Amino acid sequence: MEAVLWIVLAIALAIGEAFTATFLIIFFAAGAAAAAGAAALGAPLLLQVIVFALVSALSVGALRPLILRRSRDESGSDEMPFGIKALEGEHGTVLEEVGADHGMIKIEGELWQARSFDGAETYLPGERVRVLKVKGATAIVWRDHTPNI
Repeated sequence: MEAVLWIVLAIALAIGEAFTATFLIIFFAAGAAAAAGAAALGAPLLLQVIVFALVSALSVGALRPLILRRSRDESGSDEMPFGIKALEGEHGTVLEEVGADHGMIKIEGELWQARSFDGAETYLPGERVRVLKVKGATAIVWRDHTPNI
């Protein structure tokens, strides 16, 4: 009978993990499943609780950091940026003088409003600039010292 209660607890915890996606509750479900195995083998209740606590603690301490690190690695640097984030670092050509509060550049065939990063620099038509950041529909740029290839 105790094994059935542990199994029900394990299922309830696994369902709870599905709604949180924290990679924490699932390890307690594993501990409950291990305690269910101990109960099925006839272990006393105290030993079942100890098995539950040990398996839960060991899996949280050993497996959770590995899973979280793996999920961070997969969502990190391998992905290509998209949208306006993809423009950051791109080269552009000045079409209309770029100053502190106005200007126009061309980036990969698209026209963008632009302004200089520090507001003190002015870039003349034909100069190459690099996009440092995009704020709304305006590219914040700085002189590009990279040679034209």
